[in-house]
Amino acid sequence: MVKHKRKRISKFIYSAGVMALLGLSPAMANDYIGTMVPDAQKVGSARMTYMFWDVYDAALYAPQGKWSADHPFALKLTYLRDLHGQKIAERSIKEMRAQGFQDEIRLATWHTQMQAIFPDVQEGDVLTGVYTADKQSVFFDGAREIGRIQDPEFGRRFFGIWLNKETSEPELRIALLGMSSTNQNRKTVSDVQNTQNTIRYGGARAYD
Repeated sequence: MVKHKRKRISKFIYSAGVMALLGLSPAMANDYIGTMVPDAQKVGSARMTYMFWDVYDAALYAPQGKWSADHPFALKLTYLRDLHGQKIAERSIKEMRAQGFQDEIRLATWHTQMQAIFPDVQEGDVLTGVYTADKQSVFFDGAREIGRIQDPEFGRRFFGIWLNKETSEPELRIALLGMSSTNQNRKTVSDVQNTQNTIRYGGARAYD
């Protein structure tokens, strides 16, 4: 617990120092999403739960609150428990494979890149991924950029973990996209109904 508190304090001091050097106020620094996603507004939000444990709160931001895979958007995850960055990278690759992407050379490259970017997270930490206008994926730890992956295909596959129809968490997707399952087309509702037995254990697949 003491170690975790020290890490949080160190990260706070680091961020405060960076903001001071850049001449930024905390309010300005928190607008890092808006600098990459024009007129960013929340599309939807949801909590990811694994059995009895809350894992993270997710929120999706897009221009004017309207998400399109072809335009910039940001996915913000506020973690509610500790997780290793290496595990996050490994699970991301598994989810991409599960959605049908089988280019193993690319997957290996992305795995290495994510391992270098994703930090270990603790309760209260915020990681944000931004899909930019030029199709890059930019990652932030708090308001600090920690890395980017330029391959456009990576962005489509990575954010598709949450946003593609083939996601292992269809209810989470519906909430992030600001949709109501009762108002969607029959295919979307059917997708949710057909996978309702796996939704309860989706978090176990994502964080085993």
